Amino acid sequence: MVISAIDRKLLRDLWQVKGQVLAIVLILMCGVTAFVMTRSALVSLEQTRAAYYDRHRFADVFARVKRAPRSLADRVAEIPGVVTVSTRVVQDVTLDVRGLPEPAVGRLISLPEYDAAGDLNTVYLRLGRFPDPARDDEVLASEAFTVANKLEPGDTVSAIINGRKKLLRIVGVALAPEYIFQMRQGDFFPDDKRFAVMWMPRRPLEFAFDLRGAFNDLTLTLAPGAVEKEVLRQLDDLTAEYGGTGAVGRDEQLSHKFVSDEFENLKNISRIAPNIFLGVAAFLLNVVLSRLVTSQREQIAALKAFGYSSLAVGWHYLKFALVIVALGLVGGMIGGILQGQWMTSLYQKFYRFPILLFHYEPSVFIEATVIALIAAGVGTLGAVRRAVTLPPAEAMRPPSPPRYRATLAERIGLARLLSPGARMVLRNLERKPISAALSILGLGFGSAVLIMGFFIGDAFDWIVDIQFDVMQRQTVSVSFVEPRPGRINHELAHLPGVIAAEPFRAVAAKLRHGPRSKRLAVRGLVGEPRLLRLIDESLHAVALPPEGLVLGDELAKILDVRAGESVSIEVLEGQRPIREVTVSLIVKEIVGANAYMRIDALNRLMGESDAVSGGYLIADSNELPNLYATLKERPALAAAQVKSAMVQNFNDIQQENMRIIRSFYVTFGIIIAVGVVYNAAQVSLAERSRDLASLRVLGFTRGEISAILLGELAVLVLASLPVGQLLGQGLAYMIAKSVESEAIRMPVVIFPATYSVAAIVILASAVASALIVRRKLDKLDLVAVLKTQY
Repeated sequence: MVISAIDRKLLRDLWQVKGQVLAIVLILMCGVTAFVMTRSALVSLEQTRAAYYDRHRFADVFARVKRAPRSLADRVAEIPGVVTVSTRVVQDVTLDVRGLPEPAVGRLISLPEYDAAGDLNTVYLRLGRFPDPARDDEVLASEAFTVANKLEPGDTVSAIINGRKKLLRIVGVALAPEYIFQMRQGDFFPDDKRFAVMWMPRRPLEFAFDLRGAFNDLTLTLAPGAVEKEVLRQLDDLTAEYGGTGAVGRDEQLSHKFVSDEFENLKNISRIAPNIFLGVAAFLLNVVLSRLVTSQREQIAALKAFGYSSLAVGWHYLKFALVIVALGLVGGMIGGILQGQWMTSLYQKFYRFPILLFHYEPSVFIEATVIALIAAGVGTLGAVRRAVTLPPAEAMRPPSPPRYRATLAERIGLARLLSPGARMVLRNLERKPISAALSILGLGFGSAVLIMGFFIGDAFDWIVDIQFDVMQRQTVSVSFVEPRPGRINHELAHLPGVIAAEPFRAVAAKLRHGPRSKRLAVRGLVGEPRLLRLIDESLHAVALPPEGLVLGDELAKILDVRAGESVSIEVLEGQRPIREVTVSLIVKEIVGANAYMRIDALNRLMGESDAVSGGYLIADSNELPNLYATLKERPALAAAQVKSAMVQNFNDIQQENMRIIRSFYVTFGIIIAVGVVYNAAQVSLAERSRDLASLRVLGFTRGEISAILLGELAVLVLASLPVGQLLGQGLAYMIAKSVESEAIRMPVVIFPATYSVAAIVILASAVASALIVRRKLDKLDLVAVLKTQY
């Protein structure tokens, strides 16, 4: 293949500035890698979930009742739009797990009595076998639980089933589409060690919980085009007399909701990070290509004189940018595929799929290419236009010399305080304010990327401190299977090691305000709670008013209600009263969307004299083993949550995630900082080589001319640090808003240590790249430079 003369010139130009080209390519690669990685991981997760839902018949509607006859299923099937109805028995029990001091919670779910083609939410057997229908002590256990507790088929756990302790043998490990993300309703974070999903034959469960010929859980699939809202309404009407607590669609199913929120977060993040890198790359392309066009004015004139058209010359310089973009795209796509595969495997630890394969679609690469070309176009079209429009006669003349004038520091009388070298530095920076500002902005983004990576850890640390130290001050919280008389709180207070106990009442209800509604559990607390405190915007504890509702700020936003307005409470249990209640107070919440009342006011609303659903306990740490042992033996308990275990589990997950996230962002931030500083130094050296050589001839030492060149870089780097902090705060705000959901609100909290680390990394990267350029000053050919025309 014959390479044309102008293409050989292109290769020489690329080689001549190979260091700067490499820096830009690496930054482009980071942007493309981040985009391809996140988008491909998203595609993989979405396709895997869709296939899993389809093959294992994930339901569209979910409903709970207290006890309903199987014949109700036939009436539900007659609702217009319903295709399949599946009934089952589901019950939470207390577990005693070998090696686990705290009590765990097990959710027992009945398996179909036979291989029913119409069964929904079918399990996937990962290991072992299905339980023998003739036995009442064999179960399948969820993979997340068995992995966390290092259990295998053949191991046993103890369960309190309807007041009696029973030994259950794990015969298989299973997954189910409704527990891709395994977490109990009401929990803040998943706890695989202390929450198990278990499947066992239906008949033993029916006998154990007095549900022979009945069920307490119902799932449906709907026909395409069915009106879900109408189906839910009719289903609620049918199940109300059987203790129905309100049906929900798939979008409100806990696992599906959390996974969908994560998909949306991943999509939002894929829009933010790549744009930063591509923006910096566009700026550096503009700097390099503009310098190249300026230094090759005579070559442009010669090309046009030898018959090359203006378009051919423009295409030549555009190809310079396209080669860099092509290298960045190829490297970024390869990196994106590799990192996407790794990221997909990481998600397998949190989302339980039978198999999670990495998929990538051509549209992702096409989109990445288009975005990179747009960034390159923004960065290069100005320089290319100058090369195209430059007349040959004008190009033969050297450019007009720059106009020098006293700097601002000199004009206000500070010149006598500055050395000659310092005045040169300030004069050169003031002569090119736009270039200096863009360099500061580019370095600022490098610092901002570092801050963004560390901010996520800062925000979660703050959430844990506020949620578990300021608001939740209990050691253990316990819930009963059924509401108990208020005197039970006295018994809780006398459990081993318990110092104080506060009761609570949880009532399933639907809140309505105008066209908006939300199904939740209204929580009744004592007037001035000490163990589960509510806080205001200033993080100060607030007391519950004697009457009226207290709403979390997220729930108030969902319902579009303000303090002083009324909402309708449709109670979904007991006598199912419907009341209009005034919103007395709105409090700040970080996690969840909750509603609260004084426990005595909630009891009155329910028509109860004195009932509690559980209690918050604070206990002596030395007595915790005895307390845990006692709780494991209490048949009336549905669940017991240990705060320290929940926090430790969360911290274990977050530490691994933060280590990975920080390593990514530190690498990306260093690449941006090195790329910007190195390019700025190289361009400055190319533009001022004659000046610096002249100073050497006039007697300046290498150290003195180095101080002039590197002094400019030092000013740019130091000026970028406060800019980077502001940009980092802006990016943190964007990230916080992009991942905000009903489940959690991420505060924009950045610790001083994060700013310090970002500054240190930027300074170290700048010093390293500046030293590389500094070596070139030692090799400066004074004679050759002085012979060169300006």
